[in-house]
Amino acid sequence: MSPPRLSVLVPVYNERATLETLLQRVLAVPVDKEVLVVDDGSRDGTRELLGELSRRLPIRALYHDRNHGKGRAVRTALAEAQGEIVIVQDGDLEYDPEDYPKLIAPILSGATNVVYGSRYLNPDNPLPWTAFKVAVLSLNAMANLLYGTRLTDEATCYKVFRRSLLQSLPLKCERFEFCPEVTARVAKRGERILEVPIRYRYRTKAQGKKIGWRDGFEAFWTLFRYRFTD
Repeated sequence: MSPPRLSVLVPVYNERATLETLLQRVLAVPVDKEVLVVDDGSRDGTRELLGELSRRLPIRALYHDRNHGKGRAVRTALAEAQGEIVIVQDGDLEYDPEDYPKLIAPILSGATNVVYGSRYLNPDNPLPWTAFKVAVLSLNAMANLLYGTRLTDEATCYKVFRRSLLQSLPLKCERFEFCPEVTARVAKRGERILEVPIRYRYRTKAQGKKIGWRDGFEAFWTLFRYRFTD
């Protein structure tokens, strides 16, 4: 059997309320794929639900014995991935898996090895002026200044790579610094990051958004640090 065209890496932490709906949406996308879900030490029943789902859905479940962070969960899934292309998918419902075909198309055509799905290139997305939006725009400016990129959405979840490239990077991320670290590393290798517009459904902290001020600070520090170190 030939390897799947796409590996979907799904790090989850306390996403019981949305996990099954999310996985059904991912599996419904008409793309040859494998789905690797990593429970990162959830305490809300996500782990038990994932075990049950893995017995009736074509997914592969992986588990951390305790919470490490999104970056570690992505690396755990990446080590097992077999697809030609990999995409990161959050366990909530902010991003729409129906965007997969247009996200992987530039890599399949040979136009690039890296695609980011930009929330800000789609004028129909509700993106209110919050501290989160200010942080995202500031990260864009910093990445573009330090690495010569022209990004509109450095912090997007939808990051897509040729698997051989992503597995060749010496990633060290543990938490949400996965995004700035991988951006820094591919940019320093001279890879072109192509952005395509995606759909996005914003959720608030009260609705379960986990990223906070500490993660923003860590993201800025990561971009700066990897500009001058390996």
